Amino acid sequence: MLEIIDYDREKAAEYAYKWAYFRNPQYYDFQNIGGDCTNFASQAIFAGAGYMNYTPTYGWYYISANDRAPSWTGVQYLYNFLTTNKGVGPYGREVPIDQLEPGDIIQLAIDKNDYHHSPVVIGIDGTPSPDRILLAAHSANANCRPLSSYYYRKIRAIHIEGVRRQI
Repeated sequence: MLEIIDYDREKAAEYAYKWAYFRNPQYYDFQNIGGDCTNFASQAIFAGAGYMNYTPTYGWYYISANDRAPSWTGVQYLYNFLTTNKGVGPYGREVPIDQLEPGDIIQLAIDKNDYHHSPVVIGIDGTPSPDRILLAAHSANANCRPLSSYYYRKIRAIHIEGVRRQI
């Protein structure tokens, strides 16, 4: 049986803020083998969720660099997991940017039509808009970077709605 619990947005945003320019030694740094942005986003989400989904292939988990779900480090796979997850762990939905909150994820298609960057929302200064949404990210390390400072072709925003845990 599953129970829905709150996603701790403050913990997720605090984690992203703390580790934006550093690497948590508990996790492998994928910077030189495809990028570290979604690994970093997953770490922040886990800080706020507290639960992983260990379903092989389609879950969302990290045990080691060689034992992790594709959704832990893959931009599209993270989107797929968060927006379709009916099991244990965090779940969310795509929303307009004016519905974002700290702890949510933005995904950017920068130079192609494929999404390939996953910054974490760490703050919103007033009403959400590209100038007021502040992000933290890895790969191109950033902290408190406004969304408006990124060049992107497309954007999608993922609002984490909650977390399911097994009871």
